[in-house]
Amino acid sequence: MRHLATLLLSALALLMASCAHPRGGYKGYMTRTYTVRGQTYHPMSVDQALHHSEVGTASWYDESSFFGLKRGNTSIGEKVMPWHNIAAHKTLPLPCVVKVTNLDNGKSVKCRVNDRGPFIGNRIIDLSPRAAKKIDFRDQGLATVEVEVLSVGDGKYKRKKRRKWFFGLF
Repeated sequence: MRHLATLLLSALALLMASCAHPRGGYKGYMTRTYTVRGQTYHPMSVDQALHHSEVGTASWYDESSFFGLKRGNTSIGEKVMPWHNIAAHKTLPLPCVVKVTNLDNGKSVKCRVNDRGPFIGNRIIDLSPRAAKKIDFRDQGLATVEVEVLSVGDGKYKRKKRRKWFFGLF
């Protein structure tokens, strides 16, 4: 009887885990307010983000571990692999896709922003090691970059930045 109860509880736990939302419980994008080290951050709305670009200091961080097989360390519960072009930002909706341009050499990379940070100094974005390498600042650690939002959200919630056509008239 005891084994049957254990088996039933295990089956129930497995069933409940399989019903969990695959992206950490958000629908399309995440914009909720959060607090880190006593500082409260208010992420921007999707409309604000779609018109957002900024210039500032970028750094890089490595969230992957042994052969990159560490799971669930992004703010939206995504798997992190060392070959992904991902980034962390304090106030953009998660997830979103940004174009990051190294202003020292003109090289750019598209990154999926799926985490929060950086929470050090005046840095505006943290990139994965691969993304930092693609725009040639991994060895330096920091770079002056421009960040431009290209899209926000996933699946049917995804919204892309509107491009200006005909000399900016539309």
